[in-house]
Amino acid sequence: MTTILALLAIVGLIIANYFTAVRYRWVIPDARWIPTFCRMDDKTCASVVFTPSAQVFGLPNSLLGQIYYTALLVAIASDAFGEVHIWQAFFTASVITVGLALYLSYALLVVLRVPCPLCFTAHSINTMICILLLLTSHSG
Repeated sequence: MTTILALLAIVGLIIANYFTAVRYRWVIPDARWIPTFCRMDDKTCASVVFTPSAQVFGLPNSLLGQIYYTALLVAIASDAFGEVHIWQAFFTASVITVGLALYLSYALLVVLRVPCPLCFTAHSINTMICILLLLTSHSG
């Protein structure tokens, strides 16, 4: 189970890194070296990263995602989920992340009317992480 959790965190971290790099204009959203299925254009994902919905407490959501996924990978690598309080902290953060994903999905579909495949991929990853963390509590 931790292998799947780690793979999801790695993919989430890659997406978060890309969004953060675009947000801070370190890379252009449609750079040639980025796989075609991940490239952003002005009418989809690239426009989203600059909206007020794309930040919490003044920080880009993707930057918070980088911190979350990195912490998750460190916890997995150090086998920290054996500690109940560590698992509880990550599960709580995961539930909050899924709640935020629901709000952001609503904002994407209803308010902004911007289809963002990478956003929905990240939201799906966060939901799967939450489910896996819940299952981990029952199995470990």
